[in-house]
Amino acid sequence: MRRVVFNQKGGVGKSTIACNLAAIAATRGRRTLLIDLDPQGNASRYLLGKALDEQKKTLAHFFDDILGYKLFPETLAAYIVQSPFPNLAVLPSDQRLEELQFKLESRYKMYKLRESLDSLRAYDEIFIDTPPALNFFTRSALIAADTCLIPFDCDDFSRRALYTLMDSVREIQNDHNRHLRVEGIVVNQYQARANLPLRLVDELRADGLPVLEAFLSASIKIRESHHQALPMIHLDPRHKLSSEFAALYDLLSQ
Repeated sequence: MRRVVFNQKGGVGKSTIACNLAAIAATRGRRTLLIDLDPQGNASRYLLGKALDEQKKTLAHFFDDILGYKLFPETLAAYIVQSPFPNLAVLPSDQRLEELQFKLESRYKMYKLRESLDSLRAYDEIFIDTPPALNFFTRSALIAADTCLIPFDCDDFSRRALYTLMDSVREIQNDHNRHLRVEGIVVNQYQARANLPLRLVDELRADGLPVLEAFLSASIKIRESHHQALPMIHLDPRHKLSSEFAALYDLLSQ
């Protein structure tokens, strides 16, 4: 199973959701890989911590090989590193991805990630984190994925952007990956006692958008999780947010 976490809007929790779901999958005994396609590298930092600074092979090196800068290119597996958590590996990001994307796009390399993943048999589940833009890397991820998960942070601007986002996903489905399936919209930063989140979620449902029933609460604890480079299931397994991530993973696994 390859799952891309995608939203063109920044700050909606893509990296947090991708990493925590991957961590849950790994604790369930699933051989799990997190691919970080965002040049900011937040997901890589979250799962690898300070060890990210020591990595000599990243996705940028992989894409360098695709462009033909290496005489004998290595397979995708050569760039994967083990995280501190059992069953959880990472294909780390690199700031140089930003400068590579235009070269990759001009040479129409959007199918290379899918081709490389097709030959990668070592993992039960693959989570792909994406940048907050519809660019070469997000298109590559959507082309490579089986399903798409869309975070929503209970903001009116985010609600309006969802319709454009759904059109973008449909375009990828029609032109590049007819097997891609939208699993649903993940409501993040949810505050049950506030009126706005309730209204926005009701509006999404009324418009027929696939809102998932497992919501993720707003919590300051997630910042501590980021700071310590520990997904919630490892930082505090009994925390409400840990249970919510587990419930979301279970819902997606049905």
